[in-house]
Order: sequence, then C-alpha cells, then structure tokens
Amino acid sequence: MTTSLKTEIEAFVINKVKEKRESLEMSQSELAVRLDVSNGFIGQAESSKSPTKYNLNHLNKLALIFKCSVKDFLPDAPFK
Repeated sequence: MTTSLKTEIEAFVINKVKEKRESLEMSQSELAVRLDVSNGFIGQAESSKSPTKYNLNHLNKLALIFKCSVKDFLPDAPFK
C-alpha cells in the first residue's frame, strides 16, 4: 500500500504557491532567499517525493512576497 507524503490540501497549497512563483518567473532559489528558507526547501516542497510543506508562517510571508491574501493559497471548499 502506497501512502502519499502530502495530503490533498497540502498539495493544493503547494501548487498554488508554485503557480504564483512561476507566473512571476521567480526561480525556486529566489523564492527560498525571500522566504528565508534553505536553498533546497522550495524544490522539496514542490516535489511529491518529499514530505516538506509550507506552514502557516510560510504562507503569511508568501502572501507578503506575492502581495496577495493568505486565502489565495487555500481552496474555496474543504476537501472530504
């Protein structure tokens, strides 16, 4: 039995962050510097093979970096 390293909502949030990063043509390394995390953190978060994910403090800082609301990273409806 294979279990996912990230839940559905965690994967959703990570994908939203990645979409915003790519829309601004920002590299993973540049975002890591601005978010004040290690150089490999963003790549690990974006990888389905790693359990690395963003926490609420990250999301708050990402909203400041991307000049958006923290809510922009969350789904409109809960996952079942």
